[in-house]
Amino acid sequence: MGGCFSRLSNRHYPPQQPSINPSSNPQPSSSSQPSDSGAHAKRGPMGAMPYAHVDSSLRGLAGQAEGFGRHAIGGVHGSVYHVTTLEDDGPGSLREACRKKEPLWITFQLSGTIFLNSYLRVSSYKTIDGRGVNIKLTNKGIQLKECQHVIICNLKFEGGRGHDVDGVQIKPNTRHVWIDRCELRDYDDGLIDITRQSTDITVSRCYFGNHDKTMLIGADPTHTGDRCIRVTIHHCFFDGTRQRHPRLRFGKVHLYNNYTRDWGIYAVCASVEAKILSQCNIYEAGQKKTVFKYMPEKAADREEVSAGWIISEGDLFLNGAQPSLLGGPGPGCTFMDQDCYETWTMEPASLGLKEVVKLCAGWQDVAMPMDS
Repeated sequence: MGGCFSRLSNRHYPPQQPSINPSSNPQPSSSSQPSDSGAHAKRGPMGAMPYAHVDSSLRGLAGQAEGFGRHAIGGVHGSVYHVTTLEDDGPGSLREACRKKEPLWITFQLSGTIFLNSYLRVSSYKTIDGRGVNIKLTNKGIQLKECQHVIICNLKFEGGRGHDVDGVQIKPNTRHVWIDRCELRDYDDGLIDITRQSTDITVSRCYFGNHDKTMLIGADPTHTGDRCIRVTIHHCFFDGTRQRHPRLRFGKVHLYNNYTRDWGIYAVCASVEAKILSQCNIYEAGQKKTVFKYMPEKAADREEVSAGWIISEGDLFLNGAQPSLLGGPGPGCTFMDQDCYETWTMEPASLGLKEVVKLCAGWQDVAMPMDS
C-alpha cells in the first residue's frame, strides 16, 4: 500500500475541474476558490496522500500530523510496550499499557479482537500503534480524558454498545491528539466525539461506515468553553454514514480532501458559533442532497441565536449535491487555514482523489517499522 502515501511539496492552487461523464452531474463550489496568498499548502501529485515518511521507522509518526493536531508526539520519548494478549486486562494487555503513567509506544505482537468490558482510558504520552497487525476493538471504545499527546494509528473499532459509548471519546480538557488510519463502524453513540474544551486534534485517513451520528465536535450550547476547540479532518472517507461529518458547536474545524457520500440527512452541520472551513472536499449525494446544514442555537452566555458559519472553497459536488450555503460567511467567521498553520497537504478535488481516498482511508495492511 506504499503507493498511497507518496508526497511532493508545492504551493496549492485552485482546483481543476475534472473531466468526467456528464451523467455524474458535478458542480464546482459555489463559493470562492482557495487563495494562494499567504498560504503554504503542500500539494502532492494527483492521487497522492500525505505522510509518505511516517512508516519508515517505528516512531516516525511522532509530531508528523498535519493541522491542529500537528504537535502530538504520543509516546516518542518512552519505551516500547508489546501487547501480547487479547484479554481486556492483565499482564501484557492493552489496558495495562494505557493506564501506565510513563510515556509508552504501544505495539502488538498478535492480531485479533479485544472485547472491552468498559471504556479503555488512555493516559498522556501514549502511542497506540496498530501497524503490522489487525486489531479490532469492540463493545466499548477508547476514552481520552484530561490527557495530552496521544496518537492512535491503524486500529479498527466496531460494535460499541451502551449509553454514551463512542468509538473514540475525547473529553474533557484533552489536547494534542492525532487519530490516523483507523476504521470505525456501528457504535451506539458517536464514532468520534470531541467535546468539553478538548482541542488541537487531527483526524486523518480514517474510514467511517454503518453509523448514524458520526462525529460531534462541541458538546451543547451550555458548554461555552468549547470555543477553544480546533480540529482538522482530512483525507477521510465517510461512507454512507447518516449525519455529522462533522456537526460542530463553537470552535473551528478545517476539512480538506475528504470524500463524503450517500449521507442520510446532511453532510456537514454548523450549530452555535461554529466556524467551518471546507476546502477541496468531494461531496457525492445519494437520495439526500443537502451538503451544508445550519442549526441555530443560543449560547448560554449570549442573547442572540446563531448557527455559525461555513466557508466552502474548491469543493466538488456530485450527483446533484446542493451546498445550500447562506449568503456570505458573516463578520464573525475570520478563520482561514493560513492563519492557523503554515503547511498542509492538499490537492484539487477530483475523481482521482476520490478513488485514492477510498483506497487509502481506514486500516491499512502495512508492516510494522523497525525501531531505529
